[in-house]
This record gives sequence, C-alpha cells and structure tokens, in this order.
Amino acid sequence: MRTLITSAFISLDGVVEGPGGEPGYRNSGWTFKNVEFVPEAYEIKGTEQEEASAILLGRVSYEAFSPVWPDMVEFAGYKVMPKYVVSTTLKEADLVSNWGETTILRSLDDVAALKETEGGPIIVHGSASLNRALSDAGLIDRYHLLVYPLLLGAGKRLFSDADKDVQKLRLVESATYSNGLQKNVFDVVR
Repeated sequence: MRTLITSAFISLDGVVEGPGGEPGYRNSGWTFKNVEFVPEAYEIKGTEQEEASAILLGRVSYEAFSPVWPDMVEFAGYKVMPKYVVSTTLKEADLVSNWGETTILRSLDDVAALKETEGGPIIVHGSASLNRALSDAGLIDRYHLLVYPLLLGAGKRLFSDADKDVQKLRLVESATYSNGLQKNVFDVVR
C-alpha cells in the first residue's frame, strides 16, 4: 500500500488558505509577508520531491498550480512524476499539456484504489477541501506541517470540524527555526 502524505503551510489556528498569494483571500501571501525567510525551514520541500512518486491535488489547487509549477525550477521534480486530480467537474480538455501525465480521479474510492497500487509515497499539496475529505475518510497516512506563528482567523482550514472519533497522531520529526516556524511530521496511528 502506498503512503498518502499531506504537506501544508498552516497557521497556528489551522488556516491553510492562500499561503503563496493566491487571489481572493484577505490574508493571501501570509507565508512570505509576515515571517522572515529562513532557508533551512523549507528543506522538507526538497525532501518531499525526492521521496514522492506522485502528486495528488484537488481541482482548485490543480487550477492554481498547473499554470505556474511546470516552469518553476524549484518544482522540477514534480514535473516528471504522475499527477492525480480529484474532481467531479474537471474535464480532460482542462488539463495542461506541459506538466506530464495527469489522471482525473472522480471519488475518494478512486483515491483509496490508487493507494492500493504499487509505488512510492503520494504527496498532497494545497487542496484544503480534499484534505478534509481524505482525513475524514481515513486515507491520510502522514502530515508534513510547517506551522507559522500567526493567527489568521477566517480562512479555509486543513482539518474538518466533523463530529468523529479521536484520530491519534505520532510525532516522528520536529524542528523549530529562528523565525518561529515549526516543522512537525506526524504519522497517523491506526
């Protein structure tokens, strides 16, 4: 079974919306506007590209990333790996042609089936709504969280507010950086 890893920039109060400057959110760009850049805090991003064998995205994140990421040197590792987009509305004609193999998955059952295939870890970037659904369905195996020392208030959150049983996590790696950023890597305990 493949490991499904969620990677997120997250505020201390759980907001993941608009970290890189995506339009439409009041505090858009909060990761760069409010916290001093410390290169070592982002080393996990390079490690994720080296270790992942596929990317999983929701439609909204795919539409935000696909015009930009294919040409970014920082994300060259992602260009060559298979991409999967979970969407009930996206059409094949909506996919970009310069970002490698991309498959549309229509349901969480399709994601569960993908996890059963041979291969290495699958990384999820962005995709707040998808992440909440994946978590509620018990499909996430690991969280890579870069926690920013910010309280953003309103905004899309990584974790759902569904009334459900406790989900235990095991901290497997952590670090704190001079700018107050924290790296927390958690395995989901089953």
